Amino acid sequence: MDNVPDEIALLEAAVDRFSAQPLPGKGPGLASYLTRVQRVSDRLAVQSAQAAAAFAETDEYDHQGFVSPIHWIRMNCHMTGGAAADRVAVGQQLENIPESHQSLLEGEIGFAHLAHTARTAAAIEETGTNRPFNELPLLEKARELPVGRFIDFCHHMRHAADPTGYAAEEVAGVEARSLTIKTGEGGMVWLRGVLDPEGAAVFRTAVEPLAQRDGKEDDRNRDRRLGDAVVELARRSLDNALVPQRGSARPHLQVTTTLETLLQRCGAPAADLEFSLPISAKAVERLACDCNVTRILLGADSMVIDVGRSRRVITPAQGKGLKVRDKGCRFPGCDRPARYTSGHHLVHWTKGGPTDLSNLVLLCYRHHWMVHEGNWQLVKTDGGKLLAVPPRLDLYGQLARGPGVDAVM
Repeated sequence: MDNVPDEIALLEAAVDRFSAQPLPGKGPGLASYLTRVQRVSDRLAVQSAQAAAAFAETDEYDHQGFVSPIHWIRMNCHMTGGAAADRVAVGQQLENIPESHQSLLEGEIGFAHLAHTARTAAAIEETGTNRPFNELPLLEKARELPVGRFIDFCHHMRHAADPTGYAAEEVAGVEARSLTIKTGEGGMVWLRGVLDPEGAAVFRTAVEPLAQRDGKEDDRNRDRRLGDAVVELARRSLDNALVPQRGSARPHLQVTTTLETLLQRCGAPAADLEFSLPISAKAVERLACDCNVTRILLGADSMVIDVGRSRRVITPAQGKGLKVRDKGCRFPGCDRPARYTSGHHLVHWTKGGPTDLSNLVLLCYRHHWMVHEGNWQLVKTDGGKLLAVPPRLDLYGQLARGPGVDAVM
């Protein structure tokens, strides 16, 4: 780099020598080492912040074709946008928070505390009040609280100083909500969205309980469980008619299949699923466990000859009886309550199994998938208990795992 000050060159050389040294070999030594390294890092971050604020006052970013100083810092200093904004905020507010700066130098608080103090000072400054910013209440809490709880306290301070402006920021957050649904290769769907803090809290409150592990054998990672939870939440909304009607019918999944596919005959085509790619006969079998079935006869030229009456496989009365009897998912080890389950035929009705309570059990969507697509078997013993029999190991020795999808018809 051109025109590098001698001090920075010396610092780079010192860091190179320091990095070449071995780490302490014991726990207490590592603890002390890590703390001191972080303190040095925080002090360097303050120097970086001062430089970032000074850089933001220039138009160099524009000469180099960048949108803003933060954009330039993000790209050239390899930071996130939030980290770059923190640097600029600290540099700009450093003169207004001298006590907090000194506490950082003494190791009492970290750079993250300083950054949120600076952002709070800037936000209160923008309210237009003539009162000078008092950092001492924030500094007292910064010394006491971890960063996560300190952020909450900063928001309380901002609201106390300007409740109208704070509410306006919330309105702007709601107006910024967005969700993009994009279909990719193989019918996989990519979701990308932004939620305001309150909307995100509502979403997480609904999803988090569904993303818990289903017993000791559930080895799904958290991302997978969250994905499954989103589908389960949508499925429950459809099952319980919580989604507004379109015309005279409530929203439902519509599957169009041939009799050969439903019976899983060799050479049968896949089934058509609205809003998605064709699905397998196994998926059709699972969806058909508890659905409305409408018979449609087609002629040789694919013209509709006759449309039969819709017939529900499991009646509403049977559904109520199942919920009272089973109280939840019957898959061994699962504790999903009845409201998150659907009826399952132990012997499917397409294979001659009767649709009566002795042949029906409640399964949550994940275990319902495992029994059909995953090839697990549920076997009822003479005593009425259910045994889960895993599928045979495949070539790679992996058992079929739960889905991420289920639905209603």
